[in-house]
Amino acid sequence: MNVLSIQSHVAYGHVGNASAVFPMQRLGVEVWPVHTVQFSNHTGYGAWRGPIFEADMIRDVVRGIGERGVFPSCDAVLSGYMGSAAIGEAILEAVASVRAANPQALYCCDPVIGDVAEGVYVRPGIEAFLRERAVPAADILTPNQFELDRLTGLPSRTLPEAAAAIAALQARGPRVVLVTSALCADTPSDRIDLLAGAEGRVFRVRTPRLAIAVNGAGDCIAALFLVHYARTGSAATALGAAAASVYGLLKRTAAAGSREILTVAAQDEYMSPSETFSVEAV
Repeated sequence: MNVLSIQSHVAYGHVGNASAVFPMQRLGVEVWPVHTVQFSNHTGYGAWRGPIFEADMIRDVVRGIGERGVFPSCDAVLSGYMGSAAIGEAILEAVASVRAANPQALYCCDPVIGDVAEGVYVRPGIEAFLRERAVPAADILTPNQFELDRLTGLPSRTLPEAAAAIAALQARGPRVVLVTSALCADTPSDRIDLLAGAEGRVFRVRTPRLAIAVNGAGDCIAALFLVHYARTGSAATALGAAAASVYGLLKRTAAAGSREILTVAAQDEYMSPSETFSVEAV
């Protein structure tokens, strides 16, 4: 399996491609990473160094990959933090190029906008681009609950509301929507839900809620879900596998008291999760 992954990258720590690439490689995937930014560390530290790349640089790198004649063997494109709406357009051009060579290729868009704690933290124009351009182009969309609400304009306080918001996104293009973290009215205070909508159904995995706040987990779960879905064609199977791996990753990170997720140290969790959780249709 070959994946073109276009998203941010940090030298220190694990977010964006630095969180997504290695787990996919550990699962035996050949990954072609293209970086939208090159930062010293993630922005959660409050200070960082490094550039946001221009859209034409993204185009040039993708064009060079295409010139190797490998796009017919590209199974999926994964995108995350974009840096600018112009970069988003370059990503959609990359998706179009891959699909022209392989019409079966999937596009998985992690629509990075923000979260409940920080609100919207992307540059102006990116949220509108995601809503108007990326959502209709995607086969798989992986928002968190905050992003689900922003992209649909609908509430998701209850499970039926969340299911309706998922359906609203699917009506605009994506065949599969993964909500990477959801706290609904019926979610116990010591649990967190992950939801996947596909083929007219919604599936839920409920895991223990860990006392940890780290960056990069969403990037990791989007990558893992994409790989498992591409291999099995089952959103329920992909949900269970990705949720178990990321829970194991976060549990080991919490036990170590690390501010950065233990992407490398916890790598066994990608292949053989230490705990598994039931997947239920809701």
